[in-house]
Amino acid sequence: MQMQKLTELESSKHIQLKIDGHSLTMAMDDGEFFSSRRWNVGGHDWEIHLRPKDPWVGRCVPPLSLCLVLHRKKRDCSPVKARLSCCLIDPTLKLKPSKKKTTVSRKFRKPGDFSEKAVLMERSELEASGYLRDDSYVVQCVITVLTEYPEMAAARGDHQNAVAAPAPAPELHKHLGGLLRSETGADVTFAVSGQSFAAHRAILASRSPVFMAMLFGGMKKKISQQIEINGMEASVFKAILHFVYTDTVPELDHHKGAAATTAAMAQHLLAGADYYELERLKLICESKLMDRIDADTVSTTLALAEQHNCSRLKAKCVEFIAGGRRENLDAVLATDGYKHLEASCPSVLTDLLKVAHGRKK
Repeated sequence: MQMQKLTELESSKHIQLKIDGHSLTMAMDDGEFFSSRRWNVGGHDWEIHLRPKDPWVGRCVPPLSLCLVLHRKKRDCSPVKARLSCCLIDPTLKLKPSKKKTTVSRKFRKPGDFSEKAVLMERSELEASGYLRDDSYVVQCVITVLTEYPEMAAARGDHQNAVAAPAPAPELHKHLGGLLRSETGADVTFAVSGQSFAAHRAILASRSPVFMAMLFGGMKKKISQQIEINGMEASVFKAILHFVYTDTVPELDHHKGAAATTAAMAQHLLAGADYYELERLKLICESKLMDRIDADTVSTTLALAEQHNCSRLKAKCVEFIAGGRRENLDAVLATDGYKHLEASCPSVLTDLLKVAHGRKK
């Protein structure tokens, strides 16, 4: 028999750590650290320790470093292999993520084990960079947990005695997402609100009939190496590209608790999804908006649903305004969004009156 070991990527977690009060860290003792909240990745609990002044042999000024710490382990005796990747990012998107991306990994055997130090940047370099704004900076981290499947028996010539290996988790979206971030082999660039986005024509065309017509159809001769996109925010186009490559929309999950921010992004993405004929993205945005209807957003959401043929979303908005409580109607009528609704979609008012009339009956 031939014994093999298979390693499968089990799960990963993308995290943004915002450090406020950078100047106050000058008063910290060397080696003191900030401890993040705990995250469960791969069934284990993890913390990230950030050391603003980490003593380092051969360096006069302690650099900024991080390390990954295992807080709680699943009930098994096998070691846990995990890695931490981190870089500095600019929340305003004016700067790309720092090129000095650091990755450390190790096998964690028991709670309290920690990884090697991931040196992110010298303090002087951080303070001179654009990543430090208003005495704060943001570190983007990725915790990745790997699981080893030991001893897959593969009998030579005896397939009945072979033990089937667990199928690895799908990774296509991760590979394509990495391709988008690295820009390797990109053959078209989009200019959107002063920002440039490099992409791959074949991938775009395979996902969207509009991109297919734009890049390989009758419009092809008119399209140069750089395409200008008007009437769309850069952050929205970036989210659309991310969805095209990965089939995911993390932009709608990063603002939990900030309903207005999430609703605004979902509204913009719904319009973009409809334009590029990305039906799955359109349905995701429609569902998000249906869960976040309130007096402040319902009028603009209703106008959007009418303009982009979202029947379920439209019905829920109409019911919220005219079929619910009287205070809902009064609150909506007082908003600027309702005035915009009257001007842009007067036909919707007929639907509102029908619902209100049926309710009185």
